[in-house]
Amino acid sequence: MRLPFGVSIEESRRVQKLLVLGAERAIQRAGGSHIAKGTYSQIGGGLVSFGPGPAFVGAGGAHVLAAQVALVPSDQRKISGMQFSRLWREEVGHIVGIDTLIFQAETGASEGLPIELNLSHPVKETLEEAGKELKAIIETYAGVSDTDDGVPSGKRQFSFTVTPYGESLGITAAELGRQVRGAFFGVEALRQQRGRNEIKVRVKLSEDERSTLKTLEELVIRTPAGGEIAFFDAAHVQEGLSYTEIKRVNGRRVVTVSGDVDEDVSNSNKIIDELLKKHIPALQRQYPGLTYKFAGEKEAQQDSLSSLGMGFAVAMLVVFTLLAIPFKSYIQPIIVMLSIPFGFIGAIAGHFLLGYGLSIISLFGLIALSGVVVNDSLVLVVTANRERENGLSTYDAVIRAGKRRLRPILLTSLTTFLGLAPMIFETSMQARFLIPMAISIGFGILFATIIILAIVPAFYLAIEDIRVLFKKAS
Repeated sequence: MRLPFGVSIEESRRVQKLLVLGAERAIQRAGGSHIAKGTYSQIGGGLVSFGPGPAFVGAGGAHVLAAQVALVPSDQRKISGMQFSRLWREEVGHIVGIDTLIFQAETGASEGLPIELNLSHPVKETLEEAGKELKAIIETYAGVSDTDDGVPSGKRQFSFTVTPYGESLGITAAELGRQVRGAFFGVEALRQQRGRNEIKVRVKLSEDERSTLKTLEELVIRTPAGGEIAFFDAAHVQEGLSYTEIKRVNGRRVVTVSGDVDEDVSNSNKIIDELLKKHIPALQRQYPGLTYKFAGEKEAQQDSLSSLGMGFAVAMLVVFTLLAIPFKSYIQPIIVMLSIPFGFIGAIAGHFLLGYGLSIISLFGLIALSGVVVNDSLVLVVTANRERENGLSTYDAVIRAGKRRLRPILLTSLTTFLGLAPMIFETSMQARFLIPMAISIGFGILFATIIILAIVPAFYLAIEDIRVLFKKAS
């Protein structure tokens, strides 16, 4: 939670207590104290792990609060971390006067919020207006909570300008600032040596006077000639807000519009797709010069997909090279690798049948599948080549290879699937992280095996027919 900058420590402690009490009520609603190992809260910064520690997230200060609840392992409770997060949010309710409040359920390192976009524009006022409008659009979607327009509320400040009367008496802006600073922060009167330490003595107004703005009305400013003048005769005072932080990405000023998404209610990727197709272009037409860039989970997802794509391309090149060397052909490795896309179809179908969505872990499984699924087609093609070397025709060699390798191919695929089956059908929360990878490999190799037995022989014969036609034509 972030409160307005400059809030008193007493107010921070009051709000901290509201968070902790809300957590205690949520624990009781979720099943009792046995589901929680402990609760920790602090004032001064966010946290990267449970309990006290030196590692804060972002800038700290008395206006930043953090509260955490460590739940017992998932197999010892009936409620998920996300469900507990929703309960906690309900128990805390709406707190007046805060800037941002975000609830997150995490089992590991967080990459940020599901919806997080960095908007940029050369004009500060236009950028902030666009950020507020985009936040209002995001809030219209079901399941979206903890939205933030990225525009900081700022720190309360007073700007002083020397009046013409003050200037006529020789008062400058620097002198005015020096005297006001001396009254509230203090002026060094002397330094005293005490052993190896040097003590600075400052003279300033009493604490009661420094804690009220009424002191400004009674403050007296000395002129260079030795006279005195009331503060408000020497200065114009304008109240406003100053920025507590200015965020830049690649040198450009940005505001980060963000929001959390309850995946049981809505899908963050669908929301982002609709924003990109409909609302972002409308904002760019309304505010020419507005640009955007993803951050948070979406940025991490794009980076992962990019690295996976590069890794997959390199892996396919290596597989092709390893196959081309023993085959002494550029065509037969392609026949062997035809099983890979059909394996992908089986993997996607497996996710659909079991009710799982595709994730980064699923893609890891698809890449692993690419190296496994070629084994069956490789065995079939190698056997067909050997039969042709023994004098059989291409057709007879393919038929004989299919008969001889049917049992080994089926046994290899079935044992692989059955070996992964316990993980695929595991119901514990600890295993759900790896289940998508097991589905990709298990169902992918199972489906690809059926296709291999039908498609690979057909392509083998088709390629041979094409080669014979080209040979006759030449």
